[in-house]
Amino acid sequence: MREEIEKYINENYDILQEYPWNEYPGYTTFKHKNNKKWFALIADVPYEKLDINKEGVVNVINLKSIPEMIGGLRKDKGILPAYHMNKEHWITILLDGTVPKQKICDLIDISYDLTKRKLSERR
Repeated sequence: MREEIEKYINENYDILQEYPWNEYPGYTTFKHKNNKKWFALIADVPYEKLDINKEGVVNVINLKSIPEMIGGLRKDKGILPAYHMNKEHWITILLDGTVPKQKICDLIDISYDLTKRKLSERR
Protein backbone atom coordinates (compact mmCIF):
# COMPACT_ATOMS: atom_id res chain seq x y z
CA MET A 1 0.00 0.00 0.00
CA ARG A 2 2.96 2.32 0.55
CA GLU A 3 3.54 2.70 -3.19
CA GLU A 4 -0.14 3.52 -3.78
CA ILE A 5 -0.10 6.21 -1.09
CA GLU A 6 3.13 7.76 -2.39
CA LYS A 7 1.63 7.78 -5.89
CA TYR A 8 -1.56 9.45 -4.59
CA ILE A 9 0.43 12.22 -2.92
CA ASN A 10 2.73 12.83 -5.88
CA GLU A 11 -0.12 12.86 -8.41
CA ASN A 12 -2.42 15.13 -6.40
CA TYR A 13 -0.05 17.71 -4.94
CA ASP A 14 2.82 19.84 -6.20
CA ILE A 15 5.18 18.93 -3.36
CA LEU A 16 8.73 18.03 -2.41
CA GLN A 17 9.41 14.40 -1.54
CA GLU A 18 12.70 13.89 0.27
CA TYR A 19 14.65 11.11 1.96
CA PRO A 20 16.38 13.21 4.62
CA TRP A 21 18.07 10.55 6.76
CA ASN A 22 20.81 8.31 5.38
CA GLU A 23 20.52 6.00 8.38
CA TYR A 24 16.77 5.55 7.66
CA PRO A 25 16.50 4.98 3.89
CA GLY A 26 12.87 3.84 4.24
CA TYR A 27 11.78 7.21 5.64
CA THR A 28 10.46 9.83 3.24
CA THR A 29 8.93 13.22 3.92
CA PHE A 30 6.37 15.14 1.88
CA LYS A 31 6.57 18.91 2.15
CA HIS A 32 4.92 21.96 0.69
CA LYS A 33 7.16 23.72 -1.83
CA ASN A 34 6.20 27.20 -0.62
CA ASN A 35 6.71 26.87 3.13
CA LYS A 36 8.69 23.58 3.42
CA LYS A 37 6.29 22.30 6.12
CA TRP A 38 5.80 18.56 6.30
CA PHE A 39 2.33 17.20 5.87
CA ALA A 40 3.29 13.53 5.70
CA LEU A 41 6.08 11.19 6.68
CA ILE A 42 6.17 7.59 5.48
CA ALA A 43 8.45 5.24 7.39
CA ASP A 44 9.16 1.60 7.97
CA VAL A 45 8.97 1.01 11.72
CA PRO A 46 9.33 -2.13 13.85
CA TYR A 47 5.96 -3.14 15.28
CA GLU A 48 7.43 -3.17 18.80
CA LYS A 49 8.19 0.58 18.57
CA LEU A 50 4.46 1.11 17.99
CA ASP A 51 3.59 -1.00 21.06
CA ILE A 52 2.23 -3.75 18.81
CA ASN A 53 3.04 -7.25 19.97
CA LYS A 54 4.15 -8.53 16.59
CA GLU A 55 7.50 -9.27 14.99
CA GLY A 56 8.74 -7.47 11.93
CA VAL A 57 8.44 -4.06 10.35
CA VAL A 58 5.42 -2.17 9.04
CA ASN A 59 5.13 0.85 6.77
CA VAL A 60 3.30 3.76 8.39
CA ILE A 61 2.32 7.30 7.51
CA ASN A 62 2.31 10.18 9.97
CA LEU A 63 -0.25 12.88 9.24
CA LYS A 64 -1.30 16.09 10.92
CA SER A 65 -4.93 16.13 11.98
CA ILE A 66 -7.46 18.30 13.72
CA PRO A 67 -6.90 17.82 17.47
CA GLU A 68 -10.63 17.34 18.08
CA MET A 69 -10.65 14.44 15.59
CA ILE A 70 -7.61 12.58 16.89
CA GLY A 71 -9.27 10.85 19.86
CA GLY A 72 -12.00 9.42 17.66
CA LEU A 73 -9.58 8.44 14.89
CA ARG A 74 -7.36 6.52 17.31
CA LYS A 75 -10.32 4.32 18.18
CA ASP A 76 -10.13 2.92 14.64
CA LYS A 77 -8.01 -0.16 14.12
CA GLY A 78 -4.75 0.79 12.43
CA ILE A 79 -4.68 4.44 13.59
CA LEU A 80 -2.28 5.09 16.45
CA PRO A 81 -0.79 7.89 18.51
CA ALA A 82 1.85 9.59 16.38
CA TYR A 83 5.22 7.89 16.18
CA HIS A 84 7.93 10.47 16.99
CA MET A 85 5.56 13.41 16.46
CA ASN A 86 3.33 15.58 18.63
CA LYS A 87 0.51 13.23 19.65
CA GLU A 88 -1.95 16.11 20.07
CA HIS A 89 -1.68 17.13 16.41
CA TRP A 90 -0.42 14.06 14.55
CA ILE A 91 -1.47 10.44 14.01
CA THR A 92 0.25 7.34 12.69
CA ILE A 93 -1.59 5.06 10.28
CA LEU A 94 -0.50 1.52 9.50
CA LEU A 95 -0.07 0.98 5.76
CA ASP A 96 -0.78 -2.74 5.99
CA GLY A 97 -4.31 -2.73 4.61
CA THR A 98 -5.98 -2.29 8.01
CA VAL A 99 -7.18 1.21 7.14
CA PRO A 100 -8.94 1.63 3.77
CA LYS A 101 -6.96 3.56 1.16
CA GLN A 102 -9.75 6.12 0.68
CA LYS A 103 -9.76 6.97 4.39
CA ILE A 104 -5.98 7.42 4.32
CA CYS A 105 -6.28 9.68 1.27
CA ASP A 106 -8.96 11.75 3.00
CA LEU A 107 -6.67 12.15 6.02
CA ILE A 108 -3.76 13.12 3.74
CA ASP A 109 -5.97 15.85 2.27
CA ILE A 110 -6.70 17.17 5.76
CA SER A 111 -3.02 17.12 6.71
CA TYR A 112 -2.08 18.95 3.51
CA ASP A 113 -4.69 21.64 4.17
CA LEU A 114 -3.66 22.06 7.81
CA THR A 115 -0.01 22.63 6.92
CA LYS A 116 -0.29 24.87 3.88
CA ARG A 117 0.43 28.55 4.17
CA LYS A 118 -2.70 30.54 4.81
CA LEU A 119 -3.60 33.50 2.58
CA SER A 120 -3.16 35.89 5.49
CA GLU A 121 0.48 34.72 5.85
CA ARG A 122 1.42 35.45 2.21
CA ARG A 123 3.27 38.67 1.47
